[in-house]
Amino acid sequence: MQRTHRPLTTALMLASGLLLASTTLLTSGCLAVAAGAGAGTVAYVRGELQSSLNGSLAQCTRATDKAIKQLKFAKIEEKSDALTSDIVARTAEDKRVEVKLTTDNDHVVKVSIRVGIFGDSRISEAVLERIKANL
Repeated sequence: MQRTHRPLTTALMLASGLLLASTTLLTSGCLAVAAGAGAGTVAYVRGELQSSLNGSLAQCTRATDKAIKQLKFAKIEEKSDALTSDIVARTAEDKRVEVKLTTDNDHVVKVSIRVGIFGDSRISEAVLERIKANL
């Protein structure tokens, strides 16, 4: 009587499929975009759009304020100092939009945009494009 190992083979295939599926779910959205645009690269990392802008912190803050108004978001909060600016707004769908601007010199500003808890690349990209248009 020959013994087959089908249950073991099936279990191994199932386990590898689950591992592949969970890896895909965990890593999706970690890096969706990496392209050259304007002042630097644009990266969408774990729900947050990151880029850099040419200009001073004051110029980028004004451009962000204008973008928020143009998109008809409700501005909730703004905090600024000499090196950072943090602007929080809400969309008509009540999604939280946070734009963080950081600089260590007068020529380049790092911008990070997060929409909601998990991010929304479409809204984040729209905000970034409006900021760039207003610079």
